[in-house]
Amino acid sequence: MKFSILIPTFNNLSYLKLCIESLEKYSFFNNHQIIIHVNDGTDGTLDYIKDKKILYTYSDKNIGLCSAINKCSKKATQDYFLYAHDDMFFLPKWDFHLFEIVKKIDNNLFYLSSTQICPNGPVKGSIQHIQKDFGTDIQSFDEQKLIENFEKYTFNDLQGSHWAPHLIHRDVWNRVGGYSEDFNPGYASDPDFNMKLWNIGIRHFQSVSLSRVYHFGSLTTRKNLLIKPNPGKSKFLKKWGITVEMFVKCYLRRGEVFDGPLYKFPKKNFYYFFQYLISNIKKIKLLFLKI
Repeated sequence: MKFSILIPTFNNLSYLKLCIESLEKYSFFNNHQIIIHVNDGTDGTLDYIKDKKILYTYSDKNIGLCSAINKCSKKATQDYFLYAHDDMFFLPKWDFHLFEIVKKIDNNLFYLSSTQICPNGPVKGSIQHIQKDFGTDIQSFDEQKLIENFEKYTFNDLQGSHWAPHLIHRDVWNRVGGYSEDFNPGYASDPDFNMKLWNIGIRHFQSVSLSRVYHFGSLTTRKNLLIKPNPGKSKFLKKWGITVEMFVKCYLRRGEVFDGPLYKFPKKNFYYFFQYLISNIKKIKLLFLKI
């Protein structure tokens, strides 16, 4: 079994090297197809990719996560696409555990994600992640201690997803047209992608506890934050008519223990109608502010 692993990077060479080394050392299946989109690459990334003979696409400036991942997908040859960040460290058998779930599903209508182990930081308190600190940056990273301990933490498979790394079938990817490039540099692009999946009838959104990665904290995304303010949530609201918060909690039931495919329609309880009210208030605000 092979995946096409799609990774955008933006002058983040030391973390990208660590990411690729982890894929080479700890993947259960041999010879996954790795495809990198190199934004700019003036830190030596392009030379490294060429020396490693890794497939890549290239832009001489930062074109954003959505455009970058779509470019990678054009070179993908495998049936399963895995989108990952360049600052993720893949842990032993991460791919085996994902494919075990794939084999149990009798169709290609799914969106599976690995479980992230994160140091205290931007995701502190998140119920979608295992909060353990094995280094907040590459200098403090303790690989040996992580490998010795990562399987010890009890965690549930969850509804919804905490986004990357996620696995999807190429037919589904092509059906929805990949990522929406109007969401560049990337904020709210994952909820938008999930909404597109929802609208074609996909209801199997599952984060897989046994498939684990260590995530330093979206370093490439944080670089984008310095370049452009986050317009993603407003774009999502204008496009879909509801807030990101309403979608992930009422539709995806994000963070709940996985108990099978989601409902055909979201459950209309008090929280649903409260979030629906909030969505409409925010839509009116956008209308008056002409954002």
